Amino acid sequence: MPNVKSWWIAVLFLLVSVGTAHSVNPDEVLDDPVLENRARALSVEIRCLVCQNQSIDDSDAQLARDLRVLVREKLVEGLTDEQVLDYLVARYGEFVLLKPRFNAGTSVLWIAPFAILVLSGIALFLYARRRQPVPVEKAALTEQEQNQLKKLLDGSD
Repeated sequence: MPNVKSWWIAVLFLLVSVGTAHSVNPDEVLDDPVLENRARALSVEIRCLVCQNQSIDDSDAQLARDLRVLVREKLVEGLTDEQVLDYLVARYGEFVLLKPRFNAGTSVLWIAPFAILVLSGIALFLYARRRQPVPVEKAALTEQEQNQLKKLLDGSD
């Protein structure tokens, strides 16, 4: 009978490895491990134009495969990581990047969340400041009111 502990370790290993599976085919992998690591790092930053919410590293689409091959070809040609990204942006537009660069066209994407956060904080501060109760001065009882109160408390009419 197999060791139960070994069996659980094997099952745990399989479960963990399923979550880290990538779509890079063995024929795409470069022989140079340094270039391959650069290619993998770039592939995580590039959007699959078919899937749109996945990087080309995670996508099984044919276009994602073509882009992975293209990235590796450009790295073998000697381009830097930034030059490869510039090439892809020139060819496919800024949308190809999962994390858009900061420029005039994308400034709203980068600034708007912070601006909304600051404006919301100011609005909450002003709202809370207005909601504070205004202190009311206690008016003294007139002599007639004091007599009525005394009669009520004494229980006499």
